[in-house]
Amino acid sequence: MATDSTPAVELFTVPIDKPGDLNVILGQSHFIKTVEDLHEALVGTSSQLEFGLAFCEASGVRLVRRSGNAPDLIELATRNALAIGAGHSFIVFLRGGFPVNVLNPLKQVPEVCRIFCATANAVEVILARTARGRGILGVVDGEPPLGVEQEHDVRERKELLRKIGYKL
Repeated sequence: MATDSTPAVELFTVPIDKPGDLNVILGQSHFIKTVEDLHEALVGTSSQLEFGLAFCEASGVRLVRRSGNAPDLIELATRNALAIGAGHSFIVFLRGGFPVNVLNPLKQVPEVCRIFCATANAVEVILARTARGRGILGVVDGEPPLGVEQEHDVRERKELLRKIGYKL
């Protein structure tokens, strides 16, 4: 029970520390096996994909478990997982691939409960802290819109998707 001077829940944000050219996926899972299963799902998507991932255990020895095929991305994921510090959360950094190519395999991992974001944008994680620990409430992904697309914007969007091979 909270006292008048101690809030039951403290809300705060933690920015994800990442270079602008990397993609990040933030999610929630429920089992120590998550690290190996996410690793296998990512390796199975592309031989060109470089990644690092980290998973925060919520019970037992409560370690940050980590894996990947790029040491710098593993270190980045580990550092961000420690900063977020929410039990059963995981973070993945990607290079040489895009979230759209790995999201379905990640969502098919039986332990994955939810994906909070998959983006190359700047991200802030909205956290709640209680006497028990921290939990992720959501994310702020990028910045707010500046307007509504016009016909020339529609043409540019469609051209870009075809140029990068996502539409025929």
